[in-house]
Amino acid sequence: MLPLALAGLLGQAAAAETETTLNAYAAGYVAGFTCSATFNGGKSPEQIREHELGGIYPLIADRVDNLTAEINREQKWVRVAYDDGQRARISIWRPKLGCVDLPVGASFAQHEHLANPYVSAEPPAADNGQPWQTGNSPLPAEQQSALAAVIDQAFSKHYGAGARTSAVLIATPEHLLAERYLPGFTPETAQRTWSVAKSIGASVIGAAVYQRLLEVDEAAGLENWSHPLDPRGAITLENLLQMASGLDSNVAGNRTDRVYMGGGLVSDTATEAALEVTPGERWKYANNDTMLALRTLRERFATLDDYLRFPFHALLDKIGMQHTYLETDWQGDFILSSQVWTTARDLARLGVLHLNNGEWYDERLLPEDWLTYISTPAPAQPDAGSPGYGAQWWLYNERFPELPNDTIAARGNRGQFLVIIPSHDLVVVRRGYDLAGQPGFNEHDFTRDVLKALATGEQRP
Repeated sequence: MLPLALAGLLGQAAAAETETTLNAYAAGYVAGFTCSATFNGGKSPEQIREHELGGIYPLIADRVDNLTAEINREQKWVRVAYDDGQRARISIWRPKLGCVDLPVGASFAQHEHLANPYVSAEPPAADNGQPWQTGNSPLPAEQQSALAAVIDQAFSKHYGAGARTSAVLIATPEHLLAERYLPGFTPETAQRTWSVAKSIGASVIGAAVYQRLLEVDEAAGLENWSHPLDPRGAITLENLLQMASGLDSNVAGNRTDRVYMGGGLVSDTATEAALEVTPGERWKYANNDTMLALRTLRERFATLDDYLRFPFHALLDKIGMQHTYLETDWQGDFILSSQVWTTARDLARLGVLHLNNGEWYDERLLPEDWLTYISTPAPAQPDAGSPGYGAQWWLYNERFPELPNDTIAARGNRGQFLVIIPSHDLVVVRRGYDLAGQPGFNEHDFTRDVLKALATGEQRP
C-alpha cells in the first residue's frame, strides 16, 4: 500500500494539467480573445493586451504574457504559436456566431468544415437607441446630479479595489437614464459577458418553451443518456436551469477550461459527466448545467443550421440585439455558459424584455410567466451569504434587505452585471475588466446607491 503522502501527491499529479496542455490553454486563450475582441468588439491590439489579456486568473497569466497573436483581418482568423513554434492554436470568426476555437492540431485549411449559416450576413448597423426615447433625460436636475455622482464612483475604486469599469447603463423601458463608457469604448463595443451568458441562454430556452419546443419539467432526453440503465435520464431541463443536475462537475463547477480555451467540445465534457447525487437534491454552480440545457434544445432540431439560427430569429434579432455574438465549439454547440460578446445596450434590451413580461412591441417572445419562473427560488439553494438562485438568474431577495425583494441579476466574471428590478421598472448594467485576485466590483452596493440617487428629491417619473 502507498504511503498516504505519496498517494496524495500522485492524486494531485493525475488531476493537474501537463505543461503542454497549459501552454495550449494559454495560446487558445490569446487566440480566442484576440479574435473575438478584434472582430466582435472592434478593439485595437493595445486595448486587447490591456483589457482582455491583462488581470486574468493566474493559471495561464504568465504564459499569456509571452505569446503573440497573428491577426488575419481579411480572412478573419487569429493564430498563436506556442511550444517554441512547434504548435499553434487558431480561432476563426463567423458572422453572428463570433469566434470558434479549433482543437489542438487543427489547421485553418479545415475551416470549411465549420457550420456557417450566416455566411452572407451584413455587418450590424449602427445602434439606433431603440426602444428608448431620445432627447434629454426625464430626471429632475437633483436626481441627475445624484446619479452622476454614483456613476463617478463606479469608474473609480469605490466599489472594489480591483474594479475596472468599462461601461455603465441605467434604463427604464422608455428612457436611458444614464450611460457612460471608458474612453475608447462606444455603445457598439462588444465585450465578453462571461457568466451573464447563462441568463441569455435561459432567455433562449424561454423562447423555445414559448414556441413549445421544450417543457421545463420534462426530461432533458439527451441521446448520450438514453440507455435504460443510465440514471441521468431522470435529469430534467428544470434541474439544469436551476444548477441542480446532480452531475459531477469537479471541485469547482465554474472551471471548464478544456471547453473555454482548450478547443474541447461540449459533447466530450458536459454530456460525459457522471451522476453524483439525485437530480434536484443539491445546488451546485456548474457551467456544464447551462451547456447541457442548450444541448437539450439542440437535440430538438432536425439540422444544426436550424439550431444555430434559432436564438437570433426567435429572440435576439427581434429585440435589436444586433451587436451580440453567441459563440460555439467547433461542432456547433453554443457555449452559453460564458462565451457571448455583447454591448451594454444589448444587455439592457434583454432586461427591458423581461420588464415587459416577455413582450416586445406587442409581440410575445417569452412565456407570460417567464419572469416569475426565473425569479422563483429553486428548491435547492446556495449557502447563506450568497444571492439566491432561480433559473439561471441570481436572486437578491430577503437575503439582501437593502434591495427590493424582486431584484434579479445576471452575474459574470470580471464584473459583468445585468440587474433587473421589476418593482422599480429599472435595468442596471455594469461592464468591466476587474482584476483577478482583487476585490471586484460590488454590484449590490452600486445598485443600492443607484436606487438612492433616483429617490433623491422628487419621485422618479
